[in-house]
Amino acid sequence: MSGSSELPKSLPSQHSENFVAWFRSVAPYVNGFRGKTFVVGFGGKAISGPLAKTFAYDVNLLASLGVRLVLVHGARPQIDEELREKGIEPRYQGNYRVTDAATLDCVIDAVGSVYLEIEALLSQGLPNTPMAGSTIRVVGGNFITARPVGVLDGVDLQYTGAVRKIDGEGIKAQLGLGNIVLLSNIGASPTGEIFNLGMEDVAEAVAVAVGADKLIYLTDSQGASDAEGKLLDELTADAAEQLMRVGDWLSPDLKRYLPCAVRASRRGVKRVHIIGYTDDGALLQELFTHDGVGTVITRESLDVLRVAKPDDIGGLLSIIEPLENDGTLVPRPRELFEREINRFSVIEHDGLIVGCAALYPYGNGMAELACLAVNPDHRRWGYGERLMHHIEQQARVAGVSRLFVLTTRTSHWFLERGFALASVDELPDEKRLMYNYQRRSKVMVKTLVAE
Repeated sequence: MSGSSELPKSLPSQHSENFVAWFRSVAPYVNGFRGKTFVVGFGGKAISGPLAKTFAYDVNLLASLGVRLVLVHGARPQIDEELREKGIEPRYQGNYRVTDAATLDCVIDAVGSVYLEIEALLSQGLPNTPMAGSTIRVVGGNFITARPVGVLDGVDLQYTGAVRKIDGEGIKAQLGLGNIVLLSNIGASPTGEIFNLGMEDVAEAVAVAVGADKLIYLTDSQGASDAEGKLLDELTADAAEQLMRVGDWLSPDLKRYLPCAVRASRRGVKRVHIIGYTDDGALLQELFTHDGVGTVITRESLDVLRVAKPDDIGGLLSIIEPLENDGTLVPRPRELFEREINRFSVIEHDGLIVGCAALYPYGNGMAELACLAVNPDHRRWGYGERLMHHIEQQARVAGVSRLFVLTTRTSHWFLERGFALASVDELPDEKRLMYNYQRRSKVMVKTLVAE
């Protein structure tokens, strides 16, 4: 959708069903994001690259859906180009650019040029494009108060600055009017001096000041990865901080952005997303699909394992019903879930129930592990095993010494996790009398060792 400069008048019939299913699947996100505040930070490379136009399309779509947007841009490559044209050698001290008076002139020229380019991108309205008929108002202002960094390791950084204060109320007032707020990486001090700031620091400070629901960084990589290059789709703030200490393999952008992401998360920003600016539509894919395409950083884990409650019945049924339909699980009356909801445990991922299991105690130190089910899209994350261990722990607390399951299709999964085949005669009397010989479920038993 966002990657095309022209929109078709109708969908081919063979794609219509997929389109309808996709459109329905994003409805919860549309409802959930309306009225929320997102801060999007991106460097000058994202604007100078080939996907700048489609990025504007995606920003337009978010604004059309009622998302309150603050855009914070940088201009590092544009500043370097200005310096080269004027024959000025860039100087750095640690992670900071040394900004003398001549360099500051280049910063102002480059930042102003990028700002106007973004305004132009967001002002498009050609027919047959995603921005046809859009009425986006982009506003800026003196919302950032800066201060000098000063002397670092004996080097005076001069006009290199840091964020001193953000006018959060002023920004929120503009967002309340339906405007997109566009901010750059420069700020003025109370004495009227202009300072060169880090885009990532500005985005962090703005997100905290306005109480953003999401802070999104567009970077030179798909997201944070481990030493083998595997994408880490979610990190807690503590895990991200540990990655910063050992992650020599991380890209230059990530080394700058991760510290800001950790601080923002710990200071109240609910979600910090890191995605790649080289992937067309990455912003939409990250926000409107459950798995996303980048890395999300939160203060605490997105996974929650807890006892089920009545409000969870809808989520439970969405997981269990497909398994009942294909014969993996025995169909249960829906009123049974309402009566026995306290026997169930669920695991949530980012607010969505993705797995469940139940514990049914019997006499003689035995209990049944029942209804162990995980959403197919999330089975690779080990949720089934986590639920099994959770039920085992509940059973131990209840004085259960032997846990059994009845299964028709997953016997090997249980065998690999310590269960052994048993006979129907080993079941508790009550369960043995209810055994369905037509299903011929395999009986598997595990002896629980005290921890």
